[in-house]
Amino acid sequence: MRSRYTAYVRRDESYLLRTWHPATRPATLDVDGGTWQGLEIVATTKGQAADASGTVTFAAHFVGDAGDHGTMREHSRFEKLGDEWLYVDGDLDGYRSD
Repeated sequence: MRSRYTAYVRRDESYLLRTWHPATRPATLDVDGGTWQGLEIVATTKGQAADASGTVTFAAHFVGDAGDHGTMREHSRFEKLGDEWLYVDGDLDGYRSD
């Protein structure tokens, strides 16, 4: 999760697509707009070396293009393929203005 957040900060579309599960991966991804300011891991389930899946609930803080500050919350699902954890999908808990 932290590496994917860093990829969003760096606008590294290729890394984000490479770490997205092939069953749910979009053809392209728009990573422009706003500035990410910090990541908080709120909760995790499973996701250890012996697990095949896991979840991460996080809050990501941002400054939008208009200068507005906010927080995005998501409950993300990951699956392990081989030795690699891949993002499957997530339930967006919404955006909140700070």
